[in-house]
Amino acid sequence: MIDPRTNPGSEEHDSTEHYDLEVAPRVRNLPPYLFGRINELKYRKRRAGIDVIDLGMGNPTDPPEDWVIDKLCEAARDARNHRYSAATGIYNLRREVARRYQARFGVRLDPDQEIVATIGSKEGFSHMCLALLGPGDTALVPAPSFPVHIHAIALAAANVISLDVREPSAFLANVARTCESLEPRPKILVLNYPHNPTATVVERAFFEEIVALARKYRFFVIHDFAYGDLGFDGYQPPSFLSVKGATGVGCEFTTMSKGYNMAGWRVGFAAGNREMLAALKAIKGYYDYGIFQAVQVAAIVALRHGEEGRLSQVAEYQRRRDTLVRGLKRIGWDVDLPRAGMFVWAAIPEPWRSQIGSIDFAMKLLEEANVAVSPGRGFGETGEGYLRLALVENEQRLQQAVRQFGRCLRSTPGVP
Repeated sequence: MIDPRTNPGSEEHDSTEHYDLEVAPRVRNLPPYLFGRINELKYRKRRAGIDVIDLGMGNPTDPPEDWVIDKLCEAARDARNHRYSAATGIYNLRREVARRYQARFGVRLDPDQEIVATIGSKEGFSHMCLALLGPGDTALVPAPSFPVHIHAIALAAANVISLDVREPSAFLANVARTCESLEPRPKILVLNYPHNPTATVVERAFFEEIVALARKYRFFVIHDFAYGDLGFDGYQPPSFLSVKGATGVGCEFTTMSKGYNMAGWRVGFAAGNREMLAALKAIKGYYDYGIFQAVQVAAIVALRHGEEGRLSQVAEYQRRRDTLVRGLKRIGWDVDLPRAGMFVWAAIPEPWRSQIGSIDFAMKLLEEANVAVSPGRGFGETGEGYLRLALVENEQRLQQAVRQFGRCLRSTPGVP
């Protein structure tokens, strides 16, 4: 007979008293997830069969091109590709990234020492923070903030100082002012252009100023260039690495999620400063075995032959941008036309803005209009009063979302 006291699968064992798990302070100190209420309601509505137009997450709904998927399938049938891969990415992929930087930005990079393949840019950024930051270190971060730019630093036990990113010249002045007044000085400056969530963009001269500041105050730069593939109306988002001296003071993260519609494939890259990338390699060597090799093979051909498809996708996002902004303005919203990225950053329209917070307003739109959006408060205090709307639905669905907004907001807040 099996003794239930020693059989972990027995009913008697499962009913014994359990002691509480005390999680690490780094987990206890994470703030509540501000999108949780919205995601829960969205889930309930969809379970009930309600059609929800989801503009909340920057999650591309378009697939990669067929020939890229075909290459993935072909590579997946090769038994050699199912072994552990290199944590830093196979050489041919890193070489293709170097060629892309040379062709698009005139930047020469060494595939061995100046490029690392990452499991998406988010993983790479987080592990870079672990590699460079620790207790007592400080990082300057743009605000409003993409959450990982704050929490990856906090998880590395470092301090965060947030600086408003919406006016580039003021941002530069604030970086200098903070460096002058803080002791010890910041170790890292995080940049993100085109910016998520505000869609703020900069010209190349901005990065020249950043390099000069980095040299003067001896900090390092991490540029999250995740939306660099998506520039509109002839605007090409500049690479931080295209500025003279940039590789001496910083690195840049890119991804194939946006321009190539490979978000779920998790293919990203870190490029630039050799010492920073060496530290990232050391961390990744302990944490992972890299990207599935068949995905890397498909990514190579996408980078090599996918420029026409990328430009077609950019044109599609531009059409969606025009459709959404035109519709929002028609119903009285004050919204700028973004020059890059895949988001519209919209002020909550009056009189609602003065009477309701962004989280409650986003809940109202989901409850009554069946449209999910991201509340600006989810990106920090400086995001309050705004919504982020992702350009991930087609033009017809975006037009429908605007109509549903209009019907939802016909009544004046506080008036029955």
